[in-house]
Amino acid sequence: MLPEQRRARVAQLVRSNGAMRVSEISDALDVSPMTIRRDLELLDRDGVVHRVHGGATAGGGGGHERDADTPPPVSEEPAFQVKRRLEAAAKRAIAQSAMSHIEPGMTIALSAGTTTYALARALEGFGGITVVTNSTDAANVLFETLPSTSLVVLTGGVRTPSHALVGPIAESSLKELQVDIVFHGFHGMDPQSGFTCPNLAEVSTAQAMIAGGDQLIVLADHSKFGVRALAKVADLSAATTLITDSRIATDQLEELRRRIPAVEIADTEAN
Repeated sequence: MLPEQRRARVAQLVRSNGAMRVSEISDALDVSPMTIRRDLELLDRDGVVHRVHGGATAGGGGGHERDADTPPPVSEEPAFQVKRRLEAAAKRAIAQSAMSHIEPGMTIALSAGTTTYALARALEGFGGITVVTNSTDAANVLFETLPSTSLVVLTGGVRTPSHALVGPIAESSLKELQVDIVFHGFHGMDPQSGFTCPNLAEVSTAQAMIAGGDQLIVLADHSKFGVRALAKVADLSAATTLITDSRIATDQLEELRRRIPAVEIADTEAN
């Protein structure tokens, strides 16, 4: 395993569990504790995790230490560029699976987020569609890569740390639009808490986008299961389809299928 791949796995483990000790990560990856400590130092410096005494907690770094048994704050939101590096292969696989739902002539909506950004990249060269988005990053990619037969609509609004345009202007734009499919990503999905995000400003904008869609397809990798953020956007049952990756645990998959009509598994290895 290359160092970059190992650090990505370290970040994923910490994020999935909320907090982990060095010894737990070392045992899980069969790597020496000294190597894990160095990885955590680098991940903390990059803002991916919080390095604490004896381990790490999920969220951005910066020297604010918490005990390794303390879960991350529900309002904590890593920067967009940090989140892009987490579960990158899974996000690409999910995006490729999402492509099977899109046909020429459709109008689709993409929320802000790193998995929907992966879908924006996968749409390169796709003609005859209209894409509505409140993501500045997705819009930039789409403007550059879609042919002239496709249309990109970017909502206005105020930009959040996840590069989402939110607020009254964004909501007003979205309330006037109807789309065939809304592709939406979330910070967390939990059987009790539903689909959640850490930024209160994003909630009503996300709900306005969802309300304008005939279908809601949620794009969320396995590490999002059990994660609770500050604000609830919707129940799990609001999703028409969930696309996750093949590393989702069996019991988690069963739980999701009890609440969501269709759950699709993207093969990370194949993509």
